[in-house]
Amino acid sequence: MLPPRELSRFRKQLLGWFAQFQRELPWRRDKDPYRVWLSEIMLQQTRVAAVIPYYERFLAQFPNIAALADTPEEKVLRYWSGLGYYSRARNLQAAARQIVGKHDGKFPETFSDALALPGIGNYTAAAILSIAYNKKLAAVDGNVARVLARLGAVRGDLRESSIWRSLQQTADDLLAPGAPGDWNQAMMELGATICTPRAPQCLLCPVANFCEARKLGIAEILPEKRKKRATVEIILGATVFLDFRGRTILLPPPQNLESASQKENIAALVSKMWHFPTIQIRKNAAVELQKHFGNFPSQKSKVAPQFEALTPARHAVTYRKILLQPFLLRIDKLPVYPDAKIVKIINLDSLPISSLTRKVARAANDFLASGNSQAFST
Repeated sequence: MLPPRELSRFRKQLLGWFAQFQRELPWRRDKDPYRVWLSEIMLQQTRVAAVIPYYERFLAQFPNIAALADTPEEKVLRYWSGLGYYSRARNLQAAARQIVGKHDGKFPETFSDALALPGIGNYTAAAILSIAYNKKLAAVDGNVARVLARLGAVRGDLRESSIWRSLQQTADDLLAPGAPGDWNQAMMELGATICTPRAPQCLLCPVANFCEARKLGIAEILPEKRKKRATVEIILGATVFLDFRGRTILLPPPQNLESASQKENIAALVSKMWHFPTIQIRKNAAVELQKHFGNFPSQKSKVAPQFEALTPARHAVTYRKILLQPFLLRIDKLPVYPDAKIVKIINLDSLPISSLTRKVARAANDFLASGNSQAFST
């Protein structure tokens, strides 16, 4: 803990820097709790530049908590589609409905009530309440933790429980009580723009004179790297059924797959959203897809349709690296699957689909547009 005079100087330097150099971001235009909350959820594990257009479109469609709560989930997911981590959108709407039911449509002002909402943890609750309601709560996310680790030259894995508790205590001690919202945003901004993971710009840092890591010459090696989970490589095969009307089918999130591991993998990889018929491939995608999805002879020709290979794609979800092998299967009559949706392949934006599914759709549309595919058999 800094002596009172040094602490006052530290706060003054950081808040002064933030007032002068903060980025112009749409969620900073006012302190409406809903807008602050929406931005915090969207910014989880997502870059600011990627969030801005989604934030503005989402807010235009769902301008307040009541509007979000009163909308079908499918529509909410459609406006979230492409942003990833779709459980955030589901939790956001579940929380909105809870706020309408229990808090008269107003985001709660107490930490315990905020923490009880789906998708909100300690950091998010502290960030929203400090910015929107000026509550004296220090918010510690990855950016803030990195700043604190360098300021105090903290060694070890920051996510280790005892170290994280120590960082939270430090954040509590440093918090500017007269401006908690600005203080938390200043700490986040410092971590996002100056005290970055690689090559921190110490010469531009407004509080560099307080940084122990800089004094020791170890700022660039802190925080120490965490042990990463081993990468798992997965091959997925997807079948794009296509009838003579240009229609295809999408399936709902997987429910009853052959094994728990396969269920977990595919459900996670399609983000529990609408997707093309997809299986995990063990050896040969064409053979396994034919065996799984190929028992649909053409209604007119009585000849089994041929799988046409589409351009493979790479995809990543957390620790999983995916090789995506999509195939086009032209068929007179689309197969019947429980709860499947029939949709024009060029109109998939009408449904909430994951980035993985978009890659399959793009490969199919590019293939059809090229004119190199076989003619539809009639």
